[in-house]
Amino acid sequence: MTRRGIYTFGFVVTLACTAMTIASIVEPRWLSYGSNDKRQYSMGLHSRCSTVTGTCKHFPQYDDCVGDKWGFCSMWRTVGFLLSFSVVVELCMLVSFIVIVVGGVQRRVTGWKVLSPLLAFGGIVQCAGMAIVAFLYDHDERFFDGWYLDLSFTLATISWSLLVLTGLGIAASAIYLPAEGDYELIPDPLFTSDETEQ
Repeated sequence: MTRRGIYTFGFVVTLACTAMTIASIVEPRWLSYGSNDKRQYSMGLHSRCSTVTGTCKHFPQYDDCVGDKWGFCSMWRTVGFLLSFSVVVELCMLVSFIVIVVGGVQRRVTGWKVLSPLLAFGGIVQCAGMAIVAFLYDHDERFFDGWYLDLSFTLATISWSLLVLTGLGIAASAIYLPAEGDYELIPDPLFTSDETEQ
């Protein structure tokens, strides 16, 4: 059975994953051009920045979506949707953790059946968004030599990996750990007195 301490640890990990997901959305560093110590351009889910000019612009813009570029544009916007949806799922997880921990032993006994699939689902949603970025990085012509996957991609990778591992850990603890505060059998005085007389 999953104990309060395991749920509390899972809550802390999920809180960290939520912070990393939000940071990966806000920070415009999914793909960057240049070198790690001297980045010239970087692209986020909603903006494109240049360290040369020191400015950031909304991304993708109309020019990025016309003609045969519409595929890139729609896929990039899908990543933004998936990551934003993942934050909503993570917030639901945090509320679920609080309800289960505060709710007593009965909720802790059955809570893993809700939390583990929810954690796995959140991880899969993030992984799907990250996979689209990796696909575009490998196949879109705008990402030539000099572009690389940057900090936001790394944060998203750590986040979904920890979510899936936390879900597996909570499920494993529920299946393999003994029940919390399990009852001990109380000897029956009538039954024991009959045995002693024989």
